[in-house]
Amino acid sequence: MKGPSMLKTHSSTPAAQPDVIVIGEALVDVVTSPEGTVEHPGGSPANVAYGLGRLGVSAALLTSIGDDDRGAAIAAHLASAGVELLPGSTSQGRTASATATLAADGSARYDFDIAWELPPVAPAFLPKVLHTGSIATFLAPGAAAVKALLEQSHRECMVTYDPNIRPALLGSQAEARSIFEDLVPLTDVVKLSDEDARWLYPDLELEATAARILELGAGLAVVTCGSEGSLLATPATRLQIPAITSVVADTIGAGDSYMAALIYGLLARGTDGLAPAVLETLGRMASKAAAITVRRPGANPPTADELLADLPEQASAPAAVVA
Repeated sequence: MKGPSMLKTHSSTPAAQPDVIVIGEALVDVVTSPEGTVEHPGGSPANVAYGLGRLGVSAALLTSIGDDDRGAAIAAHLASAGVELLPGSTSQGRTASATATLAADGSARYDFDIAWELPPVAPAFLPKVLHTGSIATFLAPGAAAVKALLEQSHRECMVTYDPNIRPALLGSQAEARSIFEDLVPLTDVVKLSDEDARWLYPDLELEATAARILELGAGLAVVTCGSEGSLLATPATRLQIPAITSVVADTIGAGDSYMAALIYGLLARGTDGLAPAVLETLGRMASKAAAITVRRPGANPPTADELLADLPEQASAPAAVVA
């Protein structure tokens, strides 16, 4: 796996450059439940950027939001966590939305109103980590621009990817899998949920899906399985991490919180690469971030202080399978 590169400076860039740049959609989650309707800033990439900011990571977002009240609410939300909105991210028009209807168990079903077109700009430098995913990597015309940015960047910095499959916005399963498999070789870390994995690869077990992602060129494949924990796999190691028991308010943003904490851990790791002990730390930290998030309504990820306090004891140690 490529290590984080030094920042590539540009004469017009500010002195303080973010360690992570996230590329992808930002939208408003309109959450409908028996208690009524409420709006939260959302969108998987925006949630990851916000989660990184909450963890104290210097982060920026390249996105496309409208010059309207919802766009202003998203910008203010990101700014509250110290996330920079990169130039070109705001344009005329309306901000996308996703209506999330909550079931009794807190799970959400989404209906989208979104057009995705990446602004005709690119970051003037490369960060330590470039993250993308979700609708932004599948929906034309913006998906082609995202792929082009990965092609330009993946040899120079770490790239993380969460497909966060939204079947209602995709074409055929075969077409979506083709897009996904074209992007994986441009990445270092791929995180997907068990639902994503089963939709993309209905004939494969989860471990076989992780193996397929590694075959395509990623150095780390992560499959989250909700209350069943998560699987972290490298070409040398497969590690099962138990979930952390949590009372669920809703599951909105849980996967994005996991992703943000995973990036946080990757940035903070020492020189041990992806040794089993490093994978265990990454998995436990990310699992705790998700557990904290589901206890709270909306995409409300933890701060670094919350994440680092009272991590689970080793009594529930995961079982490692070393190839």
